[in-house]
Amino acid sequence: MDNLEKQLICPICLEMFTKPVVILPCQHNLCRKCANDVFQASNPYLPTRSGSLTSGGRFRCPSCRHEVVLDRHGVYGLQRNLLVENIIDMFKQESSSSKPAPVKNEETPMCDVHEEEKINIFCVTHGVPTCSMCKVFGAHKDCEVAPITSIYQTKKTELGDGIAMMVGHNDRMQGIISQLEEACRAIEENGRRQKTLVCEKFDQLYSILEEKKREMSQKVTVEQEEKVNYIRGLTRKYGDHLDESCKIVEMGIQTMEESEMALFLQNTKPLLKKIADASTTAHLDKVERGYESMDHYTVEFKKERTALRSLDFIQDDEDEDEEDEDAEAGAEEGEGAPTVSGSGGVSATSVQSPAPQQISSSPGVAKSAAST
Repeated sequence: MDNLEKQLICPICLEMFTKPVVILPCQHNLCRKCANDVFQASNPYLPTRSGSLTSGGRFRCPSCRHEVVLDRHGVYGLQRNLLVENIIDMFKQESSSSKPAPVKNEETPMCDVHEEEKINIFCVTHGVPTCSMCKVFGAHKDCEVAPITSIYQTKKTELGDGIAMMVGHNDRMQGIISQLEEACRAIEENGRRQKTLVCEKFDQLYSILEEKKREMSQKVTVEQEEKVNYIRGLTRKYGDHLDESCKIVEMGIQTMEESEMALFLQNTKPLLKKIADASTTAHLDKVERGYESMDHYTVEFKKERTALRSLDFIQDDEDEDEEDEDAEAGAEEGEGAPTVSGSGGVSATSVQSPAPQQISSSPGVAKSAAST
């Protein structure tokens, strides 16, 4: 039996096999739990899910060091050695039948002072169990005592009540912990929702600013194109006038070369009239000083920056009256700030500020023509 017991000992835990598994192909046996512990220690980085492996790994037999490649089930995919389990069951039955039943030994504690006396009474004065000799001749002779059985039942009942009270207290504490955990989850969810709403409000504000930027830029572009077209048209008129003047100059040079006096005098009169007409530019428009300037589209966002920097969440209900007064004062001063509700709903109040830009003149007013 001793030799058989040695063959049924696990080399890992040095106890008798529990749910032994066969390590193929070396045929050695291990407890399934011991094999799993060795496998997880050898493969610490394998992904797990709910305590079980999700992919295979390598396992080295602790007895012969033979390496085995396991599938995704790990050691739980190894075959259980039912023969060894049956042998272990038979061995335990044989061992239990051959050994006498253990006798329950209920020894009564002895007195420390009177070693031959059993502790059989309870000192109520000092709250300790003692023996009869201590009551008669010893340290507890002037104390109040009671039978140990009655004190035992009283204290046992008291301890049971205390345990029941602590169990109820622990249940209440567990309920509070569950409520707190639920509150944490609710806070996280509400926080994510509120951040989403805040981002949506800011996205709406961004879209308004982008639309306003396109609108204001378009106004500048319209006047820019109008002025450029006007200057280019004026340039073409001056160019045509210059070409006409050049032609008159060429005609004058040719007339100067005419040697026949009568013919020269005939051509001179109309030529002088053309020279006089070409010498004046009164019929052409002139651009006034500063016409090319676009400074009248200057913008100032000082108040709007102040309003944007004052963005904050809506205050609690108890501060609504003060908030209304501040909003009225801000409306009178032309200032305001979008606000977001801190209680879950997001709302944006309109910015009570003047127009973001002041244009000094329209595109058509800046252009003027000189008098002829």
